[in-house]
Amino acid sequence: MRAWIAAAVLAALAWAPAAAQEARKPGDYPLTADSLVQPGVARGTLEGPFEFHSHVFAGTVRRYWVYVPATYDPARPPNLLLFQDGQRATNPDGSLRIPAVLDNLIAKGAIPPTLGVFVTPGNLGEHYPADLGMKNPDHRAQEYDALDDAYARMLTGELLPEVARRWRFTDDPARRAIGGTSSGAIAAFTAAWHRPDAFGNVISMIGSYTSIGYAPAEAGRPMRPGGDLYPGLIRKSPIRPISIFLQDGSNDLDNAHGNWFLANQQMLAALNWANADADARGDRGPRYRIAHVWGDGGHSDQHGGAILPDILRWLWGS
Repeated sequence: MRAWIAAAVLAALAWAPAAAQEARKPGDYPLTADSLVQPGVARGTLEGPFEFHSHVFAGTVRRYWVYVPATYDPARPPNLLLFQDGQRATNPDGSLRIPAVLDNLIAKGAIPPTLGVFVTPGNLGEHYPADLGMKNPDHRAQEYDALDDAYARMLTGELLPEVARRWRFTDDPARRAIGGTSSGAIAAFTAAWHRPDAFGNVISMIGSYTSIGYAPAEAGRPMRPGGDLYPGLIRKSPIRPISIFLQDGSNDLDNAHGNWFLANQQMLAALNWANADADARGDRGPRYRIAHVWGDGGHSDQHGGAILPDILRWLWGS
């Protein structure tokens, strides 16, 4: 059943009637009813924002929100969806509108009850700026585009234990997903790469698998790699037991850091090669579970937001 759902979803996402294709402009991906508030659908509550100070990233402050499904039952811990750039993920007028998506899919029984945690990057200072709005905090690149395990340690060792003091959620990695867009996507992948025992599913939209995090070697400091290293790491490292959904568009960025669309295609090629190589060697270990959708959008959350309901169905649909 899951294989049939995946095939149907991907076909629907990749193709549209010819008339609709002609009528739309490149990058125009309207939200479906699954992303809009629907009358009669039980709505969960969005708690927060809460301020959070990290010890891993000393001197930073961030905000987070917690979506509690209408059917929340602490005796039956729900799935977990952890999403980066929480200020945009929770924006009721934005491209993602994740709380509304969760309301609709949970009400339909399309996915299990799911607790949502939406966290911003850190900002240097004692308090999160009240006027920052949808803008990026000033410590985003240092956290999101680094390839080390610091961000994963912050999430698993600090943020999630704080959330767990008030709300219960599953500890099964197969029922946990981490996601993001742009640098938030590579941050999600990095967290799962280092901690597949904590995050078994990755949602990657317009992922920045480019050289943003790169810095050349200097006196007393070694070279710092960027996200463009990942395709090679995937090919040369043991397979992690994670499911990965990649989304990008052919008009994504092309700048000094790299070409985003090519970088995402390299990620897909590396993941597929790793599986094929393991098959050829008779390796009995895990395989990457992979799906992708390419479109014609630019560096925007619009396409990813439009297909997010079907991404969640692919991850957790019965």
